[in-house]
Amino acid sequence: MSANDLMVAGRRFRTQADYEAALRDQKKIDIIRAKTDLDNPKQLYKLFGEMQSGTYRFETVIGNDFDDEIFERIEKLKRQGITAENAESTVGKKNRKSRQGQRSTERKPAKVKREKSSKKTPEKLEDYDKNMQEQILGELKRQERKRRTIVILASIVAALSFGYFGVYYFYMARTDLNYESLTELKEKNSNYYNIQETVQVHKTSNDMPDILPEYQMLYEKNKKLIGWLKIDDTIIDYPVMQTSNNEYYLDHNFNQEYDKNGSIFMDYNCSVYPRSTNLIIYGHHMKSGKMFGQLQKYAKESYYKEHKIIQFDTIYEKGTYEIMYVFRSQVFNENDMVFKYYQFINANSGVEFDSYMDEMKKISLYETGVNAKYGDSLITLSTCDNSQEDGRFVVVAKKIT
Repeated sequence: MSANDLMVAGRRFRTQADYEAALRDQKKIDIIRAKTDLDNPKQLYKLFGEMQSGTYRFETVIGNDFDDEIFERIEKLKRQGITAENAESTVGKKNRKSRQGQRSTERKPAKVKREKSSKKTPEKLEDYDKNMQEQILGELKRQERKRRTIVILASIVAALSFGYFGVYYFYMARTDLNYESLTELKEKNSNYYNIQETVQVHKTSNDMPDILPEYQMLYEKNKKLIGWLKIDDTIIDYPVMQTSNNEYYLDHNFNQEYDKNGSIFMDYNCSVYPRSTNLIIYGHHMKSGKMFGQLQKYAKESYYKEHKIIQFDTIYEKGTYEIMYVFRSQVFNENDMVFKYYQFINANSGVEFDSYMDEMKKISLYETGVNAKYGDSLITLSTCDNSQEDGRFVVVAKKIT
């Protein structure tokens, strides 16, 4: 297939992989349009909420265009004073007016004269015979038991829901407090040591370099600390941990407490000293936005342009990185003969390094114009991506200072 054939919705794509991803996006959009009336404010707000929560995820600019269309429609509704809260009543008013207009054009049916029945309808329980009274009382008792059962079940569900949200918000609040205190401690140490003429440096061992002053107290609190990751104007501002496996920090925080948010942590195969070519750093994609919950914003090139720089310090040296590639991938089967970004840790030659760069460039969502050569140091940020089975969203950056 020629490059001119790789067209979807008026957009041309460079590679077959990008073209197929665009087709998947277009198919997903067609399904959404088929089941959603975009002129109905209630349905439009519902779709907007689903897209915001990550129910629908797109891989290419085709999806971004659709995302922009929905956003513009929502903004138009807001300017008209139609919000998510009053959308249903607004639609209801329109429908009622329409129905009233239809009824006014119809002929009113002739009134049917009702004949008064000579039979009196029973109004009290005593008006029925004994057998009927027993049936009525039995039915009333069954209805009452059913009502009580529903009330009890609803109460149990409500209690469980409140309990779940209570635990969720407890962990979220505790996580916020923990990381705020760690950030304050790091900054306090940094400011303190900046004004000291002499500093008592800390060494992990005689064979290792000195730990940077701002990380010494944090390292004493938890010796699994390996660095700190920060992206300006984002929520990402966390310590980076590393232990002997890639499981422990999936559900433990810096204080080694159970925490569903987990921690930001480095692949256990990586080494900051001596330095691996590529340091892979993992974090959960939390719906609250915590950890790497906002990393997928890099799917939009406009967001990348405003957040090109990543600050990643190891406990031994500071580092500033510039983003090179942003792409979607997945965890493949062991025997699959495909590029597996999570296996790229060390490049033993220039040829091997260039091969890795070529593979990532092919699947990158957009061009950044940033390139790397053999000998450069890289970091890779990785989080889950629900757009495909075992999906991953990945940002790769190279060290510039």
